[in-house]
Parts: sequence; structure tokens; C-alpha cells
Amino acid sequence: MSSSETEPSAEPAGALPAVAPQLRALRRRASLTLEAAARDAGLSPAHLSRLETGQRQPSLPMLLSLARIYGTTVAELLGETAADRDAVVRAADMEPTAAGGWTYWQAGAAGRGMQALRVHVPHGSQGDIVRVHPGEEWLYVLKGRLRLRLGDTLHRLGPGDSAHFDSLTPHRIAAQDPDGVELLFVHTLLQSPTAALCLGPTHGDAS
Repeated sequence: MSSSETEPSAEPAGALPAVAPQLRALRRRASLTLEAAARDAGLSPAHLSRLETGQRQPSLPMLLSLARIYGTTVAELLGETAADRDAVVRAADMEPTAAGGWTYWQAGAAGRGMQALRVHVPHGSQGDIVRVHPGEEWLYVLKGRLRLRLGDTLHRLGPGDSAHFDSLTPHRIAAQDPDGVELLFVHTLLQSPTAALCLGPTHGDAS
């Protein structure tokens, strides 16, 4: 889910200490300039620069967007490493991580062609963010109710409902209930080298 509008409130400095140096290192590994990476992610260069220097902390949707652009995973952006690529991920090994009001748990191994997450989306955390990017997404509602807009169609999903869609379809998700919604979420890890694939209006520096 690649961010293209104003992010939720930034987290306190130091909340994600490993992310700033990783963001810069992985951008350079992808051979992208600050301007090109910011454009592809729907950010201003100044805002991405602040993320890379630790002056701001990214939201989870922003981390997902940057992970796609850099051809990596959120875990690697956060400096997390796995000793191997076991097929099984134990519940006890799933440490929660907070980003921009979201909470997520890695539900798959690093270094794969897909990334699997268990995600808690709090009520009202996304506003009118619309996302467009290459790849596919699959989500499954575990708890709560979800509003999923695909193009011009609004879908309301409850526990046990799922959706599988082309991520080039403009999409937006929001929790319907005050307690938020909990999802299983899988997306493909495809690089997006062209800014045209990240559509939607931007609003100033925190786009």
C-alpha cells in the first residue's frame, strides 16, 4: 500500500532508531537519487531527507511504499535480520512493531517475493490516502470491520471476508469500528522505478 498523501502524526524521535540509516543505505543500493525515490513514493525530497536523517519517523504505509520502491521488505528497512529463511514463523517470534499509529507483526520470512504481515489499523488513521502502485495485494479480515475502496466501489468487509486485487487499482482502506481492524495482509515486492505508478494528490511536505 504505497502512500501518496499526508501521513498520520509522526512518532517521537527515536521510536524506530534503525530506520533512518537503513532508508538511506537501501535507497543507494537501489541506485535511486533522493529526488527520484521521493517522487516514486509520493513524498517531497525534503520529507524523505528528514526520514533518512531521523528527524521524522515514517508511518507503516510509507514503509510499505518505500520497501516496494527499494525492492526489499519492511523488516529490512527497520534493520531487522533473519538468521535463515525458515518456512515456519512461530507466534512467539512475532514481535509487534508500531509505525504511524499502525501495529504490525511479520508473518513471513525475509528475502521472499511476497511480504506477509498481520496488521492492526486503528480507526481514522488513514484519512483520504489513496494508493496506486504495481503488484498485487491480498487481505483477510481477522477482527473488526473494514472499509475497502477499489476504484469507485466501496466494499465493507467483516471477519472472514477477504480481498485480492491488482494494486494499480486506486485503493484505500479504513477501519470502520472505533477499536480498529485486524488484518492478514500479503503484497508482492515489486520495484516501482517510475513516478507515474504512484498516483494521487500530494499536500505539501508530508505528502
